Amino acid sequence: MSAPMVHAEKVHKSFGKVEVLKGIDLTVELGEVCCLLGPSGSGKSTFLRCINHLEKVDAGRLSVDGELVGYRQSGEKLYELKEKETSSKRAEIGMVFQRFNLFPHMTALGNIVEAPIRVKGLGKAEAAERARALLDRVGLSDKVDAYPAQLSGGQQQRVAIARALAMQPKLMLFDEPTSALDPELVGEVLDVMRGLAADGMTMLVVTHEMGFARDVGDTVVFMDGGVVVESGAPHDVINNPQQERTRAFLGKVL
Repeated sequence: MSAPMVHAEKVHKSFGKVEVLKGIDLTVELGEVCCLLGPSGSGKSTFLRCINHLEKVDAGRLSVDGELVGYRQSGEKLYELKEKETSSKRAEIGMVFQRFNLFPHMTALGNIVEAPIRVKGLGKAEAAERARALLDRVGLSDKVDAYPAQLSGGQQQRVAIARALAMQPKLMLFDEPTSALDPELVGEVLDVMRGLAADGMTMLVVTHEMGFARDVGDTVVFMDGGVVVESGAPHDVINNPQQERTRAFLGKVL
């Protein structure tokens, strides 16, 4: 049996006196699409940032593909990894943010080749070939030389997805990838994500897109107040929630 791709045990995270994560238990298996639902401030984005060690957990254990995130264990003690080791592990995890975070002075191609060349030492020709293939995969083969300012929000987000995929990650994290988009542009981004799911990519998706969660998710997790309130198959959680808090939330968003 292979280790889960993501395994969280009683993960806690505070910012000052504000406890944002209050003991998260969650498992995502290889090839699974897990959708995180919940109101703003429930801790979903913070949990995602802990997975690739953009935030350090204060307590509990968090592992990706069988390895602790940001730490190594020796006997009973945990030791924090050096930044170079952490960065190397982070390179195996793709992350797509609400805002596209593209470099404005670089073309679509330039944005995608930057990390493989700088972080992985890939040759320029090979990086460019991979980038063109990824732009084709996200339906933007005609935008190779376009700058972010020349692209719609949906196109920019698809470039951002291609940029994350260029590092050949084993896990993709999406933090409300469609929330900054005009409604008519949401579909083109979700279609790319559906394609990734169909290809077997392990994905953890913070989203308010209920149709996507219901159709594409293998597991739906409802978070509120820094805890997992309810989790299970999409049909069960969305159509037949057991917890009153889940029912109240879904009653407002559906």
